[in-house]
Amino acid sequence: MSSSPKTATKTVAKTIATAASVKDFIASQPNEARRADCLALVKLMETATSEKARLWGSAIVGFGAYQIQYAGGRTGDWPVVAFSPRKGDLTLYIMPGLDRYAELLAQLGTHKTGKSCLYIKRLADVDGAVLQALIEASVQAMAPQRITPGKTA
Repeated sequence: MSSSPKTATKTVAKTIATAASVKDFIASQPNEARRADCLALVKLMETATSEKARLWGSAIVGFGAYQIQYAGGRTGDWPVVAFSPRKGDLTLYIMPGLDRYAELLAQLGTHKTGKSCLYIKRLADVDGAVLQALIEASVQAMAPQRITPGKTA
């Protein structure tokens, strides 16, 4: 008795780059200080990546792109660096992972971390120069994986 081969199911990523307005998204943030922090992060991340901000999904502001491969084998695009103004924290997505940046994190100021997520309450809680260095180092580490605008992986 033979069995038929299993076929891979195609899934669509929920968080993809959209054409929605980053400016409108930031303007919709209810707190003036949070809006100011978001605008400062846009400036930092645009400078680090040399790419304009894009809204990924409904709440992530991302810069550049690379192709990620998930454990199950499926692939998708994800920003090289990104942030999201969540209810309690600003969440910064540092895609090479934060383990490699222990020295910078020790100098950063008040924060929490996940594997690739940096959580800060407000930019005033951290050293801006150290944050800039962390973002730039992360973008540089992702350079080999980046999707060049106009090209696909």
